[in-house]
Amino acid sequence: MPLNSTRGAGSAKAFGFTAGAAAYDINFLVVAGGGAGGGGNYHGGGGGAGGYRTSTQTVKKNNTITITVGDGGTGGSSSQGGSGGVSTISGTGLTTIESAGGGGGGCYPVAGGASGGSGGGGSYGPSNGGNGNVPSTSPSQGNNGGTGFPTGGGGGGANQVGGNATGTGGKGGDGTASSITGSSVTYAGGGGGSGQPAGAGGSGGGGPGSNATGTAGTANLGGGGGGSERAGGPGFANGGKGVVILSVPTSRYSGTTTGSPTVTTSGANTILKFNGSGSYTT
Repeated sequence: MPLNSTRGAGSAKAFGFTAGAAAYDINFLVVAGGGAGGGGNYHGGGGGAGGYRTSTQTVKKNNTITITVGDGGTGGSSSQGGSGGVSTISGTGLTTIESAGGGGGGCYPVAGGASGGSGGGGSYGPSNGGNGNVPSTSPSQGNNGGTGFPTGGGGGGANQVGGNATGTGGKGGDGTASSITGSSVTYAGGGGGSGQPAGAGGSGGGGPGSNATGTAGTANLGGGGGGSERAGGPGFANGGKGVVILSVPTSRYSGTTTGSPTVTTSGANTILKFNGSGSYTT
């Protein structure tokens, strides 16, 4: 089972025994939308990464799995960045898995970083970073944002806290790698804080901060947006949209989907990558 995983409480599989020929396991990766970087007045904090969760659950034939993919948060003018949207999987017989959107980065003097899957970085002020792993999950879905002042703090990532501001912008926290698609890809990196120089984005789609307008988080990696500075005008460093990925044994793959997922194969598994909301019927 993956390190950061949850097995459904109603699973028919125990100690390697699967009850009933129609039951089989699906592996899930659920990444929420990243938070936007703070923008406008003085140095804004980087947006927190979307929550990162995995799960392995046993399913039966003819059940529908509903998938929601959270959007990235929206960057604002002279305001705290918007938080990302939640990503979920749910369905009959499943334990619902919900990953929280990343917290928006702080903006002086409005607010510090927002809490979320990973917390947004604090801004010039000083101000604190937002808390990660909100609401609390076990294993943790994300990390805290860094503290601001005299520059912007970095947004938290799935695998690392956001960097505290020093004379430079705080680095965004790094994300977590997954090989669910058959190749290692890192998801849910935090956005870098604004500064001169600005903080780098965390691995996994975190956008770097800027002394002007920060860079948006990478879409479908759940990265946080970079923090912006007043010289750049409004902060348009949006968070990156989330993603939900299913790995289904090819011998059990039904082919019945909505929402137009990207379908590939890896070894004995069929991989469904949902860049937007949809469903899969087992």
